[in-house]
Amino acid sequence: MVKSNLKAIMDSRGLSIRKVAGDLDYRFETVRRMYNDDMKHYPEDLIDKLCTYLDIGVGELLKHKKDAGK
Repeated sequence: MVKSNLKAIMDSRGLSIRKVAGDLDYRFETVRRMYNDDMKHYPEDLIDKLCTYLDIGVGELLKHKKDAGK
């Protein structure tokens, strides 16, 4: 299972969803869903923009966690 680590990263830097969405010129609702780890599919362009904006790698933004049920 892939999980978003965006909330922890943004919170540690004091960034709001509205600021990041505005700075990236990206839909607030999509950034909010990724922040809340409520996405089924991660838009490639958003991942690219977030990694560039936050100066992080994809492995820091998205984490793989084994599904406990399998």
